[in-house]
Amino acid sequence: MKKIALAIALAFAAGAASTAQAQEKSIRISGFGAKSGVVRSFGINGEAAMLAAADQINKAGGVKLADGSKARIVVDYYDDRCTAEEGISVIRRIAGTDSLVAVGPTCSNVAEPLFGILQKKVDDKGDSGLQMPVFTDVAIKVGLARISEWAFRNVPNEMTMYSSVFYWLRGKHPQAKTVYGGVEEDFAHSRATWHVVMKDRATANNYTLLGESKWLLNDTNFATQVREMKKANADVVAISAHPFTTCGVLKEMQRQGVKPKVLIGLTSSSSMETMQGCAKQAEGMIIPTSYAPVNKEAKAASDATAKFKGSADLHSMAAWENMFILKSVMEDMKISGAKAEVQADRRKIRDGLAKLRTTPGLLGVNSRTEDREADKPYLFVQAKGGQWVVIHNPL
Repeated sequence: MKKIALAIALAFAAGAASTAQAQEKSIRISGFGAKSGVVRSFGINGEAAMLAAADQINKAGGVKLADGSKARIVVDYYDDRCTAEEGISVIRRIAGTDSLVAVGPTCSNVAEPLFGILQKKVDDKGDSGLQMPVFTDVAIKVGLARISEWAFRNVPNEMTMYSSVFYWLRGKHPQAKTVYGGVEEDFAHSRATWHVVMKDRATANNYTLLGESKWLLNDTNFATQVREMKKANADVVAISAHPFTTCGVLKEMQRQGVKPKVLIGLTSSSSMETMQGCAKQAEGMIIPTSYAPVNKEAKAASDATAKFKGSADLHSMAAWENMFILKSVMEDMKISGAKAEVQADRRKIRDGLAKLRTTPGLLGVNSRTEDREADKPYLFVQAKGGQWVVIHNPL
């Protein structure tokens, strides 16, 4: 009897182990972005948001697979150092793993060439480019997703946002009639936003441009640029730069006594990094953003990300949204989750993303365009007392 009981116990234990093993199915999502250098906070915050979102998804049961079983999401994250060469190397490494989709990158100067090594047109047998779905959360330079049908983005439309900003300013500050720009000239996003977006939208709203000053992402001295700005004496100063140089310029403006009527910043600088670096000097700066903790869902996402040592901003919260969008797509497209079906599952995810016309977002419904971009709700925030405070909802 003891032998029978022991055999039954062993069989039960083996069955329990088998069940536990089945319940431990996993699927991999790889994030990548800058975790080093002057824009490292974007990668750090994006990774935290992805981990936080995966944690919530897994606690709710994970992702339902085609056979009805569930799989937990495993997240890994690669540092591309905001360089094109490293970013291309990273996406090739990710493509060589069992990861089903990549979320990233941080920098537009990485995204642009990286999208270029993906297959341009789906099912083009003459194109040997990577067939790996990439769902971008941060890199925001206008129009990049059109480079490849494997590229998708969940970033706001800056042309729409800054058009709305300058239109609103004409009514709110009618005495302001001239604009001077400051631009981080060697960074793809900030350069494009000033030269293609801000200048265009300012002149379209009847502002007179008085000039521009240029600097580099790693610069620390802005005396000459601010002297040029001071000489122009514009009503509006628009700074198209990321937090590190934005703070450097603002501190130099304070030193030289430059006080425009209105100060406008780059979307990417509506972050706690700016507040930590130069809250006093940034006081009054106005920036359009696709994230603010203005509702229960947005606050909960921020709190969850903080537990993984990250801050919520328009970029990290796009990564949060991406994770839940991907969960829905994987379930709708009935991925198998099998290691032997990785490429087939990647194609299903690509096709599922391409079919989307709307997605849920933390500020409301995000529209999806034919060229795989997003059109997201947005707000205007202003630096007040060391915080970003919502001052206008244009929608």
